[in-house]
Amino acid sequence: MARGHWRLEDLPWDGFDPSTVDSDLVPLIKAAALVEYNAHDYTAYLCNVFSDDPEFQAVARGWADEEVQHGAALGRWATLADPSFDFDGAVARFRAGYRVPIDLDASVRGSRTGEMIARCIVETGTSSYYTAIGDSTEEPLLREICRRIAADELRHYKIFYDYSKKYRDLEGLSTFQRLKVALSRIGESEDDELAYAYFAANEAPDAVYNHARCNAAYMRRAYGRYQPKHIDRAVSMVFKACGLKPHSPLSAVASRGAWWLVDRRVRKLERMAA
Repeated sequence: MARGHWRLEDLPWDGFDPSTVDSDLVPLIKAAALVEYNAHDYTAYLCNVFSDDPEFQAVARGWADEEVQHGAALGRWATLADPSFDFDGAVARFRAGYRVPIDLDASVRGSRTGEMIARCIVETGTSSYYTAIGDSTEEPLLREICRRIAADELRHYKIFYDYSKKYRDLEGLSTFQRLKVALSRIGESEDDELAYAYFAANEAPDAVYNHARCNAAYMRRAYGRYQPKHIDRAVSMVFKACGLKPHSPLSAVASRGAWWLVDRRVRKLERMAA
């Protein structure tokens, strides 16, 4: 954990206001808690990929400790919002059904630079997501949790971005190659991890996992929290990670296109739910 970083006991738990809880938001927080709490699996993978870089390994372990704390904070909030929520049981269910491949000794992105860019994309998504969640809720404790997590994720982005530059100098990935990795990682946002976390956190013990159903339920709630300003920020961060100008006419066009896609997807999912 970073020096001076906040702790669970620093959060204003006595400020929780049940009268302002948005019931449609609670399932999202439950799912997010499981994904964040599972970060140590990713650390094992990253330490394998960067086996000869002890400096980065230490950074990765510190990152994971902070991510796990995010999960603990979100899980505790979810239990306040829904006292029937069994956080530990949901974590066990999630881990039993979804596993990160940790026994690899090379990046699935094809290079170490690519791995760092992929991490930048993840941190872009989480920083933007928690900002959007915080902006969309009136519950004061959750707003504060999301504010702190979003700030952490932005700091994590900067860390991975610095390491991406280090390895880019060593490996020489072109802008096109970096953009390809970024787009690939963005495309994975609707893979099993979030959908299965939603399932493990929210569905009955005897329910059978169905990716399409769980993904649609998660994405309908999650995408609906975004505003154009959140998409603008995310696109700028993606551009920077890829070596493109983050504030440019091209970035503005990409941002408008991304917002159109998000808004279109929300409308489609709402029609399906109706």
